Amino acid sequence: MGNVLIVLISRISPHLHTPMYFFLNNLSFLDIWYTSSIVPKMLINFLSQNKTISFDGCFTQLFVHLSLGGTECYLLLAMAYDRYVAICSPLHYTTIMHTSLCIKMASGCWMGGFINSLIHTLFALRLSFCGPNIINHFFCEVPYVLELSSTDISLNKTIIFLCAILVIMGPFFLILITYGCIISSILGISTSVGRKKAFSTCASHIIVVTLFYGTAIFMYMRPGDSHVVNQDKMATLFYSVVTPALNPLIYTLRNKDVKEVVLEISKKIHVL
Repeated sequence: MGNVLIVLISRISPHLHTPMYFFLNNLSFLDIWYTSSIVPKMLINFLSQNKTISFDGCFTQLFVHLSLGGTECYLLLAMAYDRYVAICSPLHYTTIMHTSLCIKMASGCWMGGFINSLIHTLFALRLSFCGPNIINHFFCEVPYVLELSSTDISLNKTIIFLCAILVIMGPFFLILITYGCIISSILGISTSVGRKKAFSTCASHIIVVTLFYGTAIFMYMRPGDSHVVNQDKMATLFYSVVTPALNPLIYTLRNKDVKEVVLEISKKIHVL
């Protein structure tokens, strides 16, 4: 509901028709489907004795979850670039972050997530699954689905690691570089009020990046033999469920513009 609220108010209010809220709108829309791809089925399994999922359903869940997770990795990078331009080149912000560029960046994020997921899904489907059929996880997470295969999965593990470098570590390091430039620029601001405003603009995004990438790196960038099932389950739940649920709170509680729009809408509803 929090993500739905952000999508609605970013559409309704003309004050939020900016590149920053365009990307936030994309993130909220993505998180709605990201959690919906696993949470309903997971809750059903928690409450029922028959904890099953069909083969087609499992791979559909795997594909959608990977696709949206990869898209979020790239989308957080696009949001960091938007903040970089806003703070380091404020006079050229509207010229650089024009509508066409924002649409192209968002489309590239969605396409990158789709391609990453397609690669993993196709290479997983080439395997044979005729042995164990119990997944030791809350949902169809790709490393644990591969463990059920009766054929060699060394190539799949290599692909997971290489794709994790491109989809997780690559954007993460670029975000670190971006925020290094942002912090350097902020420290150069002469007034304390200006520095505080600039830090406040970036604080919400830094929190989201830390929560999301921290648990994703913990899950995908460790050697295969060092995985601990219970720790992996908690890490996966954190970046798949907890972080998308916290995103609306993080962005709205720290965002003056969003709070003002919500209050304005609530007053209009009250009058009606």
